[in-house]
Amino acid sequence: MPLPYTPAYPIRTERLELRPVRADDDFAAIYAYRSLPEVCRYLYTGPYEEDELRADLAIKATRTTLRESGDFLSLAVAIRETGPLAGQVIGDVTFALPRAEHRQGGIGYVFHPDHGGHGYATEASRALLKLGFEDLQLHRIQAELDGRNTASARLLERLGMRREGRLRENEFLDGEWADEVIYAMLAREWRRGAVAE
Repeated sequence: MPLPYTPAYPIRTERLELRPVRADDDFAAIYAYRSLPEVCRYLYTGPYEEDELRADLAIKATRTTLRESGDFLSLAVAIRETGPLAGQVIGDVTFALPRAEHRQGGIGYVFHPDHGGHGYATEASRALLKLGFEDLQLHRIQAELDGRNTASARLLERLGMRREGRLRENEFLDGEWADEVIYAMLAREWRRGAVAE
């Protein structure tokens, strides 16, 4: 695995651009969804107050290179298409490197609900899997989610990730115990899927 690793930004997909978060420039767009209770319902953080998000984005803006275990990339997702939405930030994604020595990674995503149903989160997440398996030569990539978040589970299944486990009442969120569900994919599964496409 080539460390340190900095992706060639922006990472382009058919309709999207993934690039480092710009703390000031992206604040309004990210605050528009990270401050919504319905968006943060199944997340470990938020809904954010303005000052909390500004502090968080200042840190995320520095997360552009993977150097060692525990590092992560925080990327804004903007629309590439021409027209009125061109360049608009509609979500943010995370690529984590929790255990470099075991060639393991993790992905996460949060998108504005106004842009749901268009496949943007799936497209951006697929780009993260490609980064992990093809650029970094990782062996395994996983995602964790609140067990009640069925929409996120469906997204991970569309990506070809498999449900590996359910940790019963593993987290105390929003005043209640919640299960945590783990999805994962191995490099050989990614290669099989890439050949099938």
